[in-house]
Amino acid sequence: MSAVEAKLAELGKKLPEVVPPLAAYQPAVRSGSYVFTAGQLPMVKGSMPVTGKVGAEVSAEQAKELAAICALNALAAVKSVVGDLDKIQRVVKVVGFVASAPDFTGQPGVLNGASELLGAVLGDKGVHARSAVGVAVLPLDAPVEIEIQVELVSSS
Repeated sequence: MSAVEAKLAELGKKLPEVVPPLAAYQPAVRSGSYVFTAGQLPMVKGSMPVTGKVGAEVSAEQAKELAAICALNALAAVKSVVGDLDKIQRVVKVVGFVASAPDFTGQPGVLNGASELLGAVLGDKGVHARSAVGVAVLPLDAPVEIEIQVELVSSS
């Protein structure tokens, strides 16, 4: 078990199986020393636990928890490409999309769910740049979607 997965276990979390693609793309790709994930929905064992717009059918607190699930799914996608999460040198960027009710403006707070999870699991390696974007709708009526970019340790 990698140190990253041990830290997840310490936090009471487990790395899920990688979520299969919903269309014509890969969950993650490696380019040089970087891994880019596709957008990760908050799928749990093949289903969406909650659907709808944040600020309407979904509370900001629920959406923050869903963002953490998205981050776990993103880590699973990274692992599917590199085999070992201890190869992460740092999370470079997180881009998050929040399906928002028209008057909802708390997207950054929702995405803190992903950012806080990455920080708790990876420590300083989890500190990243981030974009928080409100959108009208996401695939499968998901409330939130996250993609991450990670840099890997050099293999010299």
